[in-house]
Order: sequence, then structure tokens, then C-alpha cells
Amino acid sequence: SARMFLRLLSDVRWRAANPKWRRTTSCRRSTSSTAEPHPVSLPAQAQVVICGGGIMGTSVAYHLSKMGWKDIVLLEQGRLAAGTTRFCAGIVSMARHVSIELKMADYSNKLYQQLEQETGVNTGYMKTGSISLAQTQDRLISLKRIASSLNVMGIPCEIITPKQVAQLHPLINIHDLVGAMYVPEDALVSSANVSLALATAASQNGVQIHERTSVSHVSVQKGRVTGVETDRGQIQCQYFVNCAGQWAYELGHSGEEPVNIPLHACEHFYLLTHPLKEPLASNLPTVVDPDGRIYIRNWQGGILSGGFEKNPKPLFTEGRNQLEIQNLQEDWDHFEPLLSALLRRMPDLEALQIMQLVNCPESFTPDMRCIMGESPTVRGYFVLAGMNSAGISYGGGAGKYLAEWMVNGYPSENVWPLDLKRFGTLQSSRTFLRHRVMEVMPLMCDLKVPRWDFQTGRQLRTSPLYDRLDAQGARWMEKHGFERVKYFVPPGKDLLDLDQSKTFYKPDWFDIVGSEVKCCKEAVCVIDMSSFTKFEISSTGDQALEALQYLFSNDLDVPVGHVVHTGMLNEKGGYENDCSIARLSKRSFFMISPTDQQVHCWAWLKNRLPDDSNLTMEDVTWKYTALNLIGPRAVDVLSELSYAPMTPEHFPSLFCKEMSVGYANGIRVMSITHTGEPGFMLYIPIEYALHVYNEVMNMGQKYGIRNAGYYALRSLRIEKFFAFWGQDLDAFTTPMECGREFQVKLEKGMQFVGQEALLEQKQNGVYKRFTMFILEDHDTDTDLWPWWGEPIFRNGRYVGKTTSSAYSYSLERHVCLGFVHHFDEKTGEELVVTTDFINQGEYEIDIAGQRFQAKAKLYPFSSLFTHRRRKDEVELSGYQRE
Repeated sequence: SARMFLRLLSDVRWRAANPKWRRTTSCRRSTSSTAEPHPVSLPAQAQVVICGGGIMGTSVAYHLSKMGWKDIVLLEQGRLAAGTTRFCAGIVSMARHVSIELKMADYSNKLYQQLEQETGVNTGYMKTGSISLAQTQDRLISLKRIASSLNVMGIPCEIITPKQVAQLHPLINIHDLVGAMYVPEDALVSSANVSLALATAASQNGVQIHERTSVSHVSVQKGRVTGVETDRGQIQCQYFVNCAGQWAYELGHSGEEPVNIPLHACEHFYLLTHPLKEPLASNLPTVVDPDGRIYIRNWQGGILSGGFEKNPKPLFTEGRNQLEIQNLQEDWDHFEPLLSALLRRMPDLEALQIMQLVNCPESFTPDMRCIMGESPTVRGYFVLAGMNSAGISYGGGAGKYLAEWMVNGYPSENVWPLDLKRFGTLQSSRTFLRHRVMEVMPLMCDLKVPRWDFQTGRQLRTSPLYDRLDAQGARWMEKHGFERVKYFVPPGKDLLDLDQSKTFYKPDWFDIVGSEVKCCKEAVCVIDMSSFTKFEISSTGDQALEALQYLFSNDLDVPVGHVVHTGMLNEKGGYENDCSIARLSKRSFFMISPTDQQVHCWAWLKNRLPDDSNLTMEDVTWKYTALNLIGPRAVDVLSELSYAPMTPEHFPSLFCKEMSVGYANGIRVMSITHTGEPGFMLYIPIEYALHVYNEVMNMGQKYGIRNAGYYALRSLRIEKFFAFWGQDLDAFTTPMECGREFQVKLEKGMQFVGQEALLEQKQNGVYKRFTMFILEDHDTDTDLWPWWGEPIFRNGRYVGKTTSSAYSYSLERHVCLGFVHHFDEKTGEELVVTTDFINQGEYEIDIAGQRFQAKAKLYPFSSLFTHRRRKDEVELSGYQRE
């Protein structure tokens, strides 16, 4: 029966095969919450305590034990795999948009394939393949973009016709399809059994597993985990891993020091049927029909079909708790749209007998990506949760990366898109989470074209100028909860048309952004960039300088009033942050970082700055409104407003000075624009923001001033070959790999973090190079646009991916930035990338399966430098941070 499927099929066999595990756990199998006295008491201490015995907790335990950590205790409040894991549909799919998610799913697939052989536990692994259907051309483009990524990673994948769909799955109605994507190596598993297999292997490696044990709170001393309190006593530990699934949020808030884990549960429905008269073959491909919002898989000769409805039902907002998830209430009225979609897609099912409608909770996150990593507030507190209904696909890979993070201090891949520190406290309001997950769940199936924005949880963090800019036609996007302007709609434009414009081709804002870029180059524009992260670091003596010199790669011992571009590197020489630091006085520094660095950078510095009462760090992001004045006439506007000469002779490049602007005092003015264009950044105390903005706009009228947004900024910085952190630069990218040796104090005999790795690269060469590509045979009006993540081919061979791209209005061409690798043709081994290797290749960029010729450059076009050539060359280190 269906309930048998939902039970843990291999409980008895698994326990019989593991006498050691049996000795350390309760043998009682009753579903009541009153467990018998536990035969084995909890250990008094352990190196690691993992909370949660689902696919995530068991995967972390398995991978930690594989990496040599043995002193591990896994606690489960009910029974192993009895939470969301037990109800999981068991589809392992590698069709993912985000590169790191794709890698996790690929690893999971390979792991599950050999798990039965390793553990003797039947995992139900069956390689069936999957077919993703497209009912529209835009959907097909989206699938083609995914297919390009899969193919270059060596995962077999092809775009197929509706007729080929019918051959692969005879029951599918193909009349409304335009195409599909077939991934032959996707698989099905029994999720609960995979979890039990991982637990089996972990316990054989020495991990202690205790069921019926609830964690009440985590003890913290001096910002570090010291132990956990359970209903069966206390365990002292160095590391705690929260894998509590939908209860991770509550568990995070139950500690002495709250840890914010922004996720929220929704009801998730799927249908189980009796076998067909002619039972379905067990190897029939899984079908995903995103336009119909459903997935369909074979299940014991019948089918299992669920989906992501447009009106989801959030759960447990008040924090209701229960040990094991029982099947929630059936709701046929709610499931009806998904059932209709299923019957349209497989009309032969009309006569099929339905066995059960399963309703189980799934947890979702504010940006549809899972949450992993160390808490920014508590050292040793790690999290792995919020799988957005893809837990079984990510389980193996996510557990591996988190285990590497704990053992080595960092994972083997760039996991920033999944890092807990991408969120601030503002994303953990229950109201925000409830509203956001109601938008997120339908988005699982919605077509996501480039530059789409969430609609819920908006207008949370705003600049004091928000209403003024909004009234002038600002169109907004959100970053780290902060509202930022994309562009300004001129009066008379059809606003509704523009807001609903969604395309992979030339967007409707093309001409609007073009006119903003033109104004930046010929006159003067104002961009509100208040969302930047801003810290002040000061000390009574030289403590601030000494600490920052060690933590940053460029020399900060510069005269007062100078601005330094520098990386904050890790031990491998990779960028943890990319920032500008102004020396305000002998003993104080003003640091400007990307918007989404607010939590990450604070935690990184807090953990590494000396514990010295004479050294202080303050987050002043909210204290200053930042206005970027870009363009050749910015100097005229500012000098008239301040009655001070602003020419390069009086105010050189990369200089910072406190000035009066209009009636307002204490404005920090910096000669830097993060674009390579001439101009100034104004950091204005928020109470003066409106006054200074009005003065600038009034004075600028005669110079042709106008407002501009981040899309114009992106176009400017990309045509100047400026990288930005979080997209081009990450923890695995070093200054040597992106032409920034001149920002590193290697020759000055000073020690700094990452120095050894950079010296090694300087001696041996780099294995990837940041490169600029100008598309040659690409028609901006009719061809698909590059956005980011497109494969790069050199002489017909794959060498890397683009990291960002924009249309250059100066070159009238698309410009893509990305990294070029050099793989050995026979072994696939990475080789050193030389300048000659870059310059001597013929390049193509693959956009959704279509290749376009591109010219590679390691430096920007000299013809672009029409304004103040010398100044721009000095400011080539200015880079956009988004």
C-alpha cells in the first residue's frame, strides 16, 4: 500500500545488519512519543553534534566520517528519515540553473549509484532519465541554456522534438509542445532508504546515532558553540550542525545566541495511483512539465505526480512543533488545478484508480536556493537546510561541501550563492518569510528570464531619496533587502508595458539605459548607491593600521585622504571581499564593500581582528546616503556647490576629503565612480541627503544632469573590463588571475593573508585568466542576448564560462567577461594559462546552444578612454560592486 511505501522499508534489515548501531539506539519502534528508557545514555561530549536524521543530517555525518572525523553524534527527535525525507518524491535531477546546484546534484547522483554496494542497504536507485517539457519558445530557450551548461560539464543531455518525447514516454500528450530536454542520467531513489544507507555507513565509521532525542537549545560562550541541551541530558561539543529541516528556523532561535535561518514550510501535494492495467515500466523517464506546474514519475507500476501550485499554503508560521510529520489533511479542491494539468498531459489516466493524495511540508527559502555554512554570529554553528523541494537531488553534494567546510575551513567549490551569510537579520521576520514563500513556491515552475525580481518583501531597506526617485520614474530592484534603481522611465513611456517585459532577447529598457549611459559619458548623471556596505575601523594607536595591513592585500599605509582599492583575501589568495578603503586620519579608515557583503564581511573581520578594546569597528551603512556623480561635468557641478576647485590638480584621482556641499557639512567626497568614468562619490550623512540631492540636481540643470540607475552602471563598468565581487570575483579567484597584481603589496616585505598562495602563483603561473570578449557576429536586435553563465569555446573546445555581460553602447557590441582555463586535450588536466594562449585562440560564446564568434582581450579598448586618459588608467582598479 501507499503507506508501506511511506514507511521506512528497510528499517528491520538495516538494523539487523548493524549490531553496533543497534546497541547505541532505542529499539522501540512505536510511533507514540513516549519512548521506553534508552538502553544507551548519551555521551558527555563529542567533537560534532548533528541535529536532524533526514537526508541532510545523515549526509553530513557520512561525509565527516569519510574525511576522518569520528567523534560525531547524530540526534533525531523522532525516527531517522521520518521528516520531509520520508515523503520526498525521490527524483534526482541535474537540470539546474545555478552552477553550484548542478554540481551538487551530479555528485549526489554518482554517490547514490554506488551506495547500495557500499552499505548493503537497498536504495531503490534506478537510472530512468528525465524529460523537461516546453510549451513555449521562451521555455525552450531556458531549457537550451541549461542543456549548454550540462553538456560542458560532461553530463549527457539533448534538446529533443515532441515526436522524440512520444517515443521515450508513450503516454505523454505532445500536441501543445514545442520541444523538450532529455537528461538520460537522471534517476529515482527511495529517499528514506538513501538516508538510512548513509546512516549505516556513518555508524560503521564510528558515528553514534540516537533517535527519540530532542535538542532544546545550543549553549554558546564567547561567541562559540560549547554544547547542546537535549531532553536526555547535555553534550559538550565544538561543532553543532543544524539539519533540522523545516524546524531549523525555530532551533536557530532557541539558542542562547539566536542564529537566523530564513526558511518557511509550505504544504506540498502529490498523488499516488494504483498500477495501470499494463503496469508502467520501472525505467520510464520522469517527466517535468514546468508550464503545467507538475512532475510525473513511475511508482510501482502506477504514477506519482505532484507540483507547485500558484496559491501555496504556508505552514507552522506560529512555530507549531511535532516529532514526526504525519500525512497532513488531503485537500482535493486545492490540488485540482495540478490534477487537471496531469490529465491534460496524460489523458489515458482518466480511468486510473487513485490510491492517495499525500500532503507533506517542504521548506523554502527567500531566494529559492538552499542554506549552508557557518553562522556569522556563532563560531562552530553550521547549518544545512531549506532545500526548496530538491533535498534528495542536493543531499549528497550539500553534505560533502558542508563536511569539507568544517574539516578544511572551506569547501572545494564556490558556495557563496548558498551561504547563510548572504542573508541579514531582516530576512528572518516570520511575516516576511510567510509572504515570500507564497511567492517562491509558484516560482519553482515559473519561467525565470534574466533580471527578474521578487515582488514580496519589498521596500524594506530604502534610501532617504526613495520617494523622490520613485516620483521621477525609478524602476526598482532589490539587493540584500535594499531597493536600488535599475533605470528611470522617461515621462510618456508606457509603464505597464515596461514592467511586464520579460525576454531572453533585446529588452524594452534598451534605449532608456542607452540614453543614461550617453549622459554619463557626455554630461553628468546621479546614481543613488546607498546600498553599499560601509564600515568604519578606528583605534587609539596604530592597532587599526596593523590589523588591516595583515587582513588586506594592498598597502593601506598611505597618506591621509587617499583611497586604496584592495582585496580581502583568504589563505588561498581568493577574494573574500573586494573593497575601497579611505584613510580618514592616521588612526581611522572608511571601508566601502558590495551590498551583499554586509553580513559576510562583518563576520570575516570580527573573527580575525584582534580582541582589543582600543580597536573598534562600526557598521555605518545606514548612516550615509551615497550619491555617485558620473560624467565629465561632475567636476563643474561639485565645484560650484562647494566653492572649491575640484580639478585633478586640486583633487587627484583616488582621493577623499570632507567638504561642504550646499549648506551641508561633513560630506565625504571621493574621486572614484566604480566605472572608469570621471566623477565623484558623495557619502552624505542621511539627514542631509535630500538637501544635497536637491542642490546637485538644481545646480546640474545647466550641465544636462539626469538620474541614472544600476543598468547604466553595469554597462559602463563591463566595457571598461572592471570585475565585481559575487559574480566575476569569488573566494576561488585571486588578484593574479584577473590582472590585479598592482593591487598587491608583494614587493613590500609585509605579511598579509593569502601572500604565500600569490607568491606561488607569481612563480608558477595561473590556471585561469579573466578575459573580456566582444561578440562579433551577434545581432543585438534579433539574436538571443548573453546574460551570464554562457560556455566559452576556444578553437572548438570548452575553456570556461562567462561571469557577467552587458551591451556596450560605445562599441555597439555585446561585451562578456569570463575566465579562460587551459585543459589538457588528452587528460583534461588543468594547465597554466599564458597571455599567448589567450591571444592565439579563436573564441565562441554559446548562447542557448547557438555559438557566436568573439574577440578576446586582456585589457580594455584604448578607444574607450576619451576622458582624462591618465586618470582612467590610475582608476582601472575601480570596479563595480553589486
